Amino acid sequence: MASLTRILTARRRMKLQKAGRKRKNQQSQRSTLSYAELFAACGAPGETAPKKG
Repeated sequence: MASLTRILTARRRMKLQKAGRKRKNQQSQRSTLSYAELFAACGAPGETAPKKG
């Protein structure tokens, strides 16, 4: 039978690993803009770019 200390240590280690993985997955979801968002300010293809100001 495993000791309580070993059980709690393993549980804590897995909780920290899962928290880190969850955080990284959340960060990577919106790390880059989509193609439409990236080129939205350039205007439609074939037309001149909109004037600023």
